Amino acid sequence: MKRMMALSEIMEQLYASRDQSHLTGMSYFGINAEHALGVSVNTLRQMARGLGGKNHALALQLWETGIHEARILATMVDDPIAVSEEQMEQWVAQFDSWDLCDQCCGNLFDKTALAWEKAVEWCVREAEYEKRAGFVLMASLAVHDKHAPDERYLPFLAIIQREAYDHRNFVKKAINWALRQIGKRNRTLNQAAIAISQEILQKGKGNWVASNALRELRRQSVQSKLKG
Repeated sequence: MKRMMALSEIMEQLYASRDQSHLTGMSYFGINAEHALGVSVNTLRQMARGLGGKNHALALQLWETGIHEARILATMVDDPIAVSEEQMEQWVAQFDSWDLCDQCCGNLFDKTALAWEKAVEWCVREAEYEKRAGFVLMASLAVHDKHAPDERYLPFLAIIQREAYDHRNFVKKAINWALRQIGKRNRTLNQAAIAISQEILQKGKGNWVASNALRELRRQSVQSKLKG
């Protein structure tokens, strides 16, 4: 039986994997590197696979270190079944960078029992990363939940239409992402997402969220795939 690594050993590996060039690149892409080491996501995924499965207790320990990469690793090893609402609220309030938000929502939160509820709840929050988390959850659910019926996504489109005028960079990009991913699930949702995009543009001419989504949702490659 494989021995479970201690937190101290994992942190040693993280520090040994530091790369200054990667740390510089993080800042270039708008990632808050204040508490970062400069470890790539690919390296973190390799480490997660090497830890031998889900470990909720270890995930909590990794998160509490406050180290950026340790927190991302926590989202990869945590067990979504063991994640409580209290934990979700604590973690979302501590998001300090768009990539931590996206990794947490796409690796972990979208697989919890509260994912659909929190997507709706968080997208009206005032805090930028908390609001982003709501829309990243929508996008993640659209990609990962293969069996959800169309009816579950229609309320998301209504929320997207209402919130599409938030001009904060990390929020509007997440809204756009959610709109595009929902619109690429199937032909029915594609037409619904296109219609919502057109309505957004009627209210706010030049709205980037809608105009960018329309270009992708109408693209021939997307349409051909949906017809197939």
